[in-house]
Amino acid sequence: MMKSVPIKIAEIQVPMKFKGLLDPVKAAALAEDILANGQKTPIQVRRDEKTKRYVLVAGLHRLEAVRSLGESTIDALIVAARKF
Repeated sequence: MMKSVPIKIAEIQVPMKFKGLLDPVKAAALAEDILANGQKTPIQVRRDEKTKRYVLVAGLHRLEAVRSLGESTIDALIVAARKF
């Protein structure tokens, strides 16, 4: 079983493929739930060795919800994913 690790939000790059997919209402509702119950599901990121940053694979709304709460880190799974 994979274990989530805290990752600095500032080190996560959101790819262009996610542009325009963010639903602010959904992110706000998730922020309220995370505030009340904690982050239940980690986001998924892959490591970009060229930039030494993480690239978001899944969890755009969770990332934005945690960012809106003023957190500096987020629980994440580091996965092996292809670049698109």
